[in-house]
Amino acid sequence: MKKLLAALSHRIYYVWKRNLVSYKRFAIPTFIASMGEPLLYLVAMGIGLGSYMGLIKGMPYLNFLAPGLLVSTAMFAATYECTFGAYVRMTVEKVYNALIVTPLTVEEVVAGEILWGMTRSMFSGFIMLIVLLLFGIAHWSSFLLMPLVWIAVGFFFSSLAIIITSFAPNFDFFTYYLELFITPMFFFSGVFFPLDKMPAVVKVISRFLPLTYAVGISRAFIRGPLDWNLLRDFAILLVSASILFICALYQMKKRLIK
Repeated sequence: MKKLLAALSHRIYYVWKRNLVSYKRFAIPTFIASMGEPLLYLVAMGIGLGSYMGLIKGMPYLNFLAPGLLVSTAMFAATYECTFGAYVRMTVEKVYNALIVTPLTVEEVVAGEILWGMTRSMFSGFIMLIVLLLFGIAHWSSFLLMPLVWIAVGFFFSSLAIIITSFAPNFDFFTYYLELFITPMFFFSGVFFPLDKMPAVVKVISRFLPLTYAVGISRAFIRGPLDWNLLRDFAILLVSASILFICALYQMKKRLIK
């Protein structure tokens, strides 16, 4: 582990900057594509289904749903960027091969990819938060706290996605990850319905899902109340993300250096 971390330096920035420059060419269509599904859920379920439901935890259903969508949008952005996006850069465009023949180490290339995934989480989160402001659900003060959640979510899911990418033989491989892990977690982490109303087995499973903690933090930041348990939830996300980060450096290095 020490050897992996010792290989990191400020040069991570150049990997991040390379991805940013490339991203600028497709920024508008990427934003539209990434925001389409969350907005669909917000309107169809928050407004449509919400009109048939009473108060959830003392608030309209739209207000209950929105904080969960705010972090799940960041999760999906990091996941897609560090699975499909990273795989294209690695195998199709051969960007990784080009980078590692420069003074950049493999660890710096991987860390730069993860940093870029975190940035994409921030971009998507900010856009979604602006939408919530327009709906009157969030307050401008949310811009002070929510970036902390997006950083933690982006760090966790970017690192995990890079690990998955390090094993991927083709694009179809990501379907298993998305359909068997990401999508079920999206529906059973308290985004759409209160977990205390769920069956006992779902409650137990939800405690092992990282999105559950992110949703709880987001909901507290948007709707309140703030308490010390949020520090515990942040610690769970950051510690587990740090472990995944080390694993991502190791696994991707194994794939690139044979």
